[in-house]
Amino acid sequence: MHNVTLKALQLTVGHLVAVKEHDFKKCDQAGFCKRNRAYADTAASQSSTWASPYQVVVDSPSLKDGQLQAVILKTINSKGDTVRLPVTISFLQSGVARVTIDEERRQNKDIELRHNSIARKERYNEAAKWALVGGLEPDQKAEIVHQDTSQINVKYGPEANFEAVIKLSPFEIDFRRDGDSHIKFNERGLFNFEHWRPKIERPEGQENTEEDESTWWDESFNGNTDTKPRGPESVALDISFHGYEHVYGIPEHTGPLSLKETRGGDGNYAEPYRMYNADVFEYILDSPMTLYGSIPFMQAHRKDSSVGLLWLNAADTWVDIIKTKGSSNPLNLNSGAPTSTQTHWISESGIFDTFVFLGPTPQDITKKYTELTGTTAMPQEFALGYHQCRWNYISDDDVKDVDRRFDKAKIPYDVIWLDIEYTDEIKYFTWDPHSFTDPFGMGKQLDSHGRKLVVIIDPHIKRVDNYPINEQLQSLDLAIHDKDGKIYEGHCWPGLSNWIDCFNPKAREWWKTLYKYDQFKGTMENTFIWNDMNEPSVFDGPETTMPRDNLHYDNWEHRDVHNLNGMTYHHSTFEALKSRKKGELRRPFVLTRAFFAGSQRFGAMWTGDNLADWGHLQTSITMLLNQGISGFPFSGADVAGFFGDPEKELITRWYQTAAFYPFFRAHAHIDSRRREPYLLGDPYSVIATAALRLRYSLLPSWYTTFFYANRDGSPILRPMFWTHPSSEGGLAIDDQFFLGSTGLLVKPVAEKDKYSADIWIPDDEIYYEYTTYNIVKTQQGKRVTLDAPIDRIPILMRGGHIITRRDIPRRSSTLMRFDDYTLVISVSKNGEAEGELYVDDGDSYEYQEGQYIYRKFSLKDNVLTSTDVEGRDTRKIKPGKWLKAMQGVHVNKIIVVGAPALWNRAEIQIESEGRTWSAKVDYRAAEKDRAAFATVTHVGARVGEDWSIKLA
Repeated sequence: MHNVTLKALQLTVGHLVAVKEHDFKKCDQAGFCKRNRAYADTAASQSSTWASPYQVVVDSPSLKDGQLQAVILKTINSKGDTVRLPVTISFLQSGVARVTIDEERRQNKDIELRHNSIARKERYNEAAKWALVGGLEPDQKAEIVHQDTSQINVKYGPEANFEAVIKLSPFEIDFRRDGDSHIKFNERGLFNFEHWRPKIERPEGQENTEEDESTWWDESFNGNTDTKPRGPESVALDISFHGYEHVYGIPEHTGPLSLKETRGGDGNYAEPYRMYNADVFEYILDSPMTLYGSIPFMQAHRKDSSVGLLWLNAADTWVDIIKTKGSSNPLNLNSGAPTSTQTHWISESGIFDTFVFLGPTPQDITKKYTELTGTTAMPQEFALGYHQCRWNYISDDDVKDVDRRFDKAKIPYDVIWLDIEYTDEIKYFTWDPHSFTDPFGMGKQLDSHGRKLVVIIDPHIKRVDNYPINEQLQSLDLAIHDKDGKIYEGHCWPGLSNWIDCFNPKAREWWKTLYKYDQFKGTMENTFIWNDMNEPSVFDGPETTMPRDNLHYDNWEHRDVHNLNGMTYHHSTFEALKSRKKGELRRPFVLTRAFFAGSQRFGAMWTGDNLADWGHLQTSITMLLNQGISGFPFSGADVAGFFGDPEKELITRWYQTAAFYPFFRAHAHIDSRRREPYLLGDPYSVIATAALRLRYSLLPSWYTTFFYANRDGSPILRPMFWTHPSSEGGLAIDDQFFLGSTGLLVKPVAEKDKYSADIWIPDDEIYYEYTTYNIVKTQQGKRVTLDAPIDRIPILMRGGHIITRRDIPRRSSTLMRFDDYTLVISVSKNGEAEGELYVDDGDSYEYQEGQYIYRKFSLKDNVLTSTDVEGRDTRKIKPGKWLKAMQGVHVNKIIVVGAPALWNRAEIQIESEGRTWSAKVDYRAAEKDRAAFATVTHVGARVGEDWSIKLA
């Protein structure tokens, strides 16, 4: 290891020891959060007399082309002076409503900045440019159905059953569906828009006694001072979800899926949930503390009703949550009313830009949200396989040896990863000349059996002479600047570093050039990228990130764009990988640690530097469920914990759990012992290998599920409230899930010495154990206990589904591409089942030109059929190279679990492509708990063609 690397490691180790909760702000240490929480406390203590100082100018509202324009006046003192706040309420064709509020004086740049700052004078108004991609078409049919001097009622939505009731004085909005109130803005009067005001230099002893100005103009934390050239500028609003006890979302946090209250009390948090992307080493569990990424999207659910909210602000944001019970006073008309959830959103800067989703189903919320922010990128198929990583494989020979040992142990994997030590003294786009002397030879060995290499590229660029990348970064002026307009310097892995500014279009174009194969020498077509540390992480910066008064492209302050920073970097790398060679257009794979709303369009994320303990295994399930319902389903957690040396039982259970992570990667700290699955010893290596082979056998179902996520934003891992919104008992369950629409219900074992699993059953359908075909004795809304010895993953098959597998063990997904398929049918109570298979070449964008297979399998009225989902005549599609090869791929085995007696025959007849032939059937009658099942072999029906099997 080079001396510079040792120095970086020493810095990091010290950093690890030091970084605890006190290195990150609490609400009362963030001036804007403290002020707004105090504002809420004042309003609560004066509830009988409190009046919000915001009112809509009576003659200002007008509705045109789906947009209601008006002006809000904020009264700022006892003399009646006011500040004008233009408001636009946009009613969109999708039924989503958007509310934007700005500050007229800042809009007009009619303010003065302190410290001779060159920062922008306006409030930041470009988050939508980065986060949104569609769904903004106005609802031309939106109409005012009532208007007087006190309120305006606007009907909107595809069925005109949504209504926004805008109260003028004080300003409030009540969003209704079918006449019932669901979401209210400013019901508690906590709306607070900190307007610009000049700093008044007061003689000592004559400070402002009406307001505490101590954090208005500058603010210090842990030795760092934020100069705040624009003064106080936070935006805050109370948003109430009427009749909703459960709210979800606003990742990334480690608490339960159903968010906790944050104002204290037994089992609650005392701090608000925080969204401020930060490098939080060894993060703690069950906490509202900020982590690496932020998605300011919240959903509320109750039995048969769902609503949602997107708070589109990229600045430091805190969210308080309070739940209020219905009154027990029999004289109160609200007696017995359901619990409601009151939230209080507080952001440091920017405009107010919020979207309201009125459902009514979880699927509606997901679809409308991803229409706005985009769906998950269609991944390369290899990305759904197993990824092997650690910090660090020490040489190209080490990588090749690990690769050979996986093969010797007959363990499948697709990708091996390199952390920072592969570089020459942590200069990205270079290779260590002593340890990685032959990257091409390494890449070619991997490629020979379909495997890939991922290398890390972080946004900090080492500031050192004779390093062309840094010289170009500086000479072209493509780096982030400090508050004085000079290139910002800070410390990260390489030591003194500069940071690329991916808000700058010229920087993004330059970034593309660096990834070209002839520039990043040693990379090949099977090389892909990992973006880490992109919060951004700055070891010597405030809260391990960069100063808020740093300046980005167009002189926007870092405070305004902080939570967007990681996404712009991720996006830039994604685009760079699409242009590595002229004429090559392949799907990128880029992993990110920091993210925002919309990051799902560019690849995968993982939950950062977790610990090798049981609690982190448990919370990983909840965190990934939350990512999925928040629009970013391609997510994973380090298997079996980044820090520490896990016991073998924990490693084994983690592999079993991670077999159902959308992104499946093992990773470990540089000080951790090697723990590749072949090193575990019996029986643990065998059990981990079985979990990996299960993942690989189910890759066709995984890929189909990702296709759905790409199409409509649906989660990969689906919590009970999402799949069964009418089952009230499932609203808070966050330790089990369905895999897409496969009907596979999974309850990972995530506790030490636990050898059973209690699975909550959401409906009255029949359920079978996945491996034994036993019929599980279930009752809707109750839990059933399954045996779960160390070698078993509790998986149930819900009746009525058909899943696809590939059952031949291979070394990688690439080597499985043209294997035949197996169908597994779990017959429902009514004797039916259905499922889908989507498959394309798993690499290119040719699927956009019709080069794919998309089949629906259906068992109904004793007939099993395969048809094209879209009704395409596949014979009219001119096949490319991949589609031609798929003509030799068949459905060659069918397993029917719960098979009726009609399947009890020696053979069955298959009809396809104008021919009829027979296939053998092995029928096993029901025995004890095991369902009857039939296995049909040598089916021989082309997977891309129509076929049918008639049983009666």
